[in-house]
Parts: sequence; structure tokens; C-alpha cells
Amino acid sequence: MKVSVLAFDLADNATGRADLLARLLAPRWEVEVVGPRFGPELWKPAQGGDVAHRGIQAGKYPGFLGAVPGLLGLVDGDIIVASKPRPTSYGVGLLARARRRRPLLLDIDDWELGFFYRAGGWGRVGRALDLADPNGLVWTWLMERLVGRADARIVASRFLEARFGGVLVTHVRDTEAWDPARYDPAWARSALGARDRRVVMFLGTPRAYKGVDDLVEAVGRLGTDVMLALVGAEPGGAVARRWAERPHVRVVGPVPFQDVPRYLVAADIVAVPQRATTDTLAQVPAKLVDAMALARPVVSTSVSMIPEMLAGCGRVVAPGDVAALAEAIRDLLAHPEAAEALGAAARRRCEERYSFRAARAALFPLIERLLARP
Repeated sequence: MKVSVLAFDLADNATGRADLLARLLAPRWEVEVVGPRFGPELWKPAQGGDVAHRGIQAGKYPGFLGAVPGLLGLVDGDIIVASKPRPTSYGVGLLARARRRRPLLLDIDDWELGFFYRAGGWGRVGRALDLADPNGLVWTWLMERLVGRADARIVASRFLEARFGGVLVTHVRDTEAWDPARYDPAWARSALGARDRRVVMFLGTPRAYKGVDDLVEAVGRLGTDVMLALVGAEPGGAVARRWAERPHVRVVGPVPFQDVPRYLVAADIVAVPQRATTDTLAQVPAKLVDAMALARPVVSTSVSMIPEMLAGCGRVVAPGDVAALAEAIRDLLAHPEAAEALGAAARRRCEERYSFRAARAALFPLIERLLARP
């Protein structure tokens, strides 16, 4: 039996969720991630990994219509898993189901319309008029209206569970492979040029709603013996260059997924300073689970279900409160034994709720029920 996982854009960081689903399913079924690619290459962290990808170069309408037959040809699994209710994943999945008569499972890991609504009234008008974008506001709105057409749904957060229903499968990690004892922090500390400084780390794609500007300011208040490592930013970008001008900041470009643990174990503190916007209402940041799996002390913000995830095993402050963020980090750095205990508790929580084992316990029976349908 084969599973086709449809990504909405293989050049985008959302490929990480599609690849996660592939890794979860791989022990039991043949799995392939397929989809359009709107950029020049596969998302960098997915390159050279253990997930098979096939894609088709795509662009805006009307040209995108010419790519649809090729995309449908890639979807050859016995079950289709569409990652995100976007036209170029779920929309293609609906067409593939009609063509091949295969069950369709929809994975919802973000409130996609929230990304558009943050732009405000006039911004939404402008985006609504951009009908050439295959994943534009109008077409994404239509996909949300069609969520109920899927044969089943999985969702990544409590917000999404309340809005769309479905089985809760948050971002998870392979806690056996991501055992912190298997990784030497000295390698990454050397690569970062940390020397004897304590390291606060943000690892991921640094979009505005992720609060990286807040973190840069917060760590700047902690003294010269603390550095901030921003791993995953494009060093040549204007914002990354501005961050890198600060003496306490080190910017490292995107790293392959398999190297993520090698960097994270070098962090004394991992910060996930999400801002409270329509982008983040529904999100469970994957980087939060990364840190928990590796027993890193985490400081994050009270957004979405982060307080639930870190209850008793992390520090949570109000979003956008730079002073509180700086103080929480300062306190953990001043009390390393307490920080280590929080990290250990976070790993235990991850093993219990946010591990591959926990996700497969929910996902495997669902897939088997769909495959058993006549």
C-alpha cells in the first residue's frame, strides 16, 4: 500500500509538516511527498533527507492550469493525504480523489486564512483581487469552505480542533532518534563561535509573527556573556543582515533537518517568542517540540496551546513583552539546575504526548479505517 502526501509548495517551509507525516507513516506504508514547487528548489532543510519527493515546477494562473495534469499523475497512492487546506494541495487532492477513487485525508496545521487577515482591511482587498495566485485569498477561502468534503481530518492544535473537528495530531518528533545524549554540544558551540558565552537559540524560519525582533532586543539586555544564535535565517536577507550587525547575534542559514538536533543541543535556552496575531492563533510551533524532545529549557509565549504544552516544563510570558522575555531568560541562565530540570520535564512531556509513538497511536488506526472502506 502506498500513501501520497500532497504538499502545497515543495519550496516552502510547510514541506516540513508534509515530511513529518511521511516519516510517521513510513514504517507501515510506502510514502512519497508530491506537489508543486513555486520556487527554484526543494525547501533546503528537506534536501538530502530520508523522505522521497517528486514535484513539478509551477507558477501563477493561467499557467498553473497546465501543471495540474502532471500533479494528478504524481498522486498515485492508495490513499491521499493533503497537507493544508490550500488549493495546490487539498484542491489537487479533491481532483485526484474524483479521478482515482481513493480516500482523502486532510491535514490542517494552520488557520490558513489567518495569514491573510493579518494584512488588515485594505490588505485583504488587495489580496482578494490577486486571482492569479493559485493559493491566494479567494481560492484559500474556497478550500476552507470545502474542508468537510475530506473523508477524514487531522488537526495540529486545539484551535483547529474546535474550528474544523478531526483527530488531534500536533507536531511531533522521534524522541528515540532525538535523544540528547546522542549529540555533542561542543560541535555546534564551535560552529557558532560561542566560546565561553551562554547560548540562547531560535531555530526555524524567522517570520515576523514569530517574534524574533522581540528576542533580539531581549537578549541584547542580558550582557556580553550571552549570545543569540538565529539558526535558519537567510544570512543575505536584509532583516538577517540587520540582526547580524548586533554584537550579540550570530546568524546561521537554513540547516538540513537531520542537523537540527546537532545545533539545538548547544543551546542553554531555546526561545519560541510567538506574537499574538491571526497567523499564530492556531499554531503549534514545530521548533517548540524540537526543543522539548532534546530536553532544552524553553521560554515561550502564551499563544495558542503553548501554555498547555509547557505547563510545568517551561516558562511562558505574555507575547510581545520584551522585558518579561528577557527576565525569564535571565532567570533560567542564573539558575542552571532549575533550567536543566525544566528541560528534563519537557522531554518527558514530549515522550508522552508529542512523540512519534503518541502520534502513530492516533494516526495508524485512522489510515487503516480509510483504507478498509469499500
